[in-house]
Amino acid sequence: MDGSLREMALGTQLRHLLELMDGDVAKACADLGLRDYRPRFSPIVRALVELGPCPIRDLARAVAVTHSAASQTVAQMSRHGLVALEPGDDARQHIVRLTAKAEALLPAIQAEWAATTAAAAALDTELPFPLSELLVALSDALRRRPFRQRIADAALTLGDESFVPFREALADRSD
Repeated sequence: MDGSLREMALGTQLRHLLELMDGDVAKACADLGLRDYRPRFSPIVRALVELGPCPIRDLARAVAVTHSAASQTVAQMSRHGLVALEPGDDARQHIVRLTAKAEALLPAIQAEWAATTAAAAALDTELPFPLSELLVALSDALRRRPFRQRIADAALTLGDESFVPFREALADRSD
């Protein structure tokens, strides 16, 4: 990768750091023999361990992602034999449950979770402020005032006429 992290745009920096961390978590999973397991499966597995079999809608809510994102992750997990889908109360609903394969992998998955949590805590001690606290503060700030609104407000401060349609479009939307 060319250029320093400081020179990259915020979104690029965040994606880069997530790729570094997620990539290493995936390698740790492989080291533990979890070859078909991806870091993105962990929130779904945790929710299913806690809640038991449940609809995708409830999983999405439990892990704070969209229904579409949860559905895509569940589909990947199903292809790897980690979850099974059963009919729900109506034709549109699917109940997700862990398979016997996933249940058998749980000790290794939980060992990875424990090691990853400990590694994250150790990483926090090397930083000028804990990353875990920064992420919570960032999420809270964006809930109070979404980034889209912040973009619109910033565009209003720029004097370039080319920003007028952009500012108007963002300012007119309240969603």
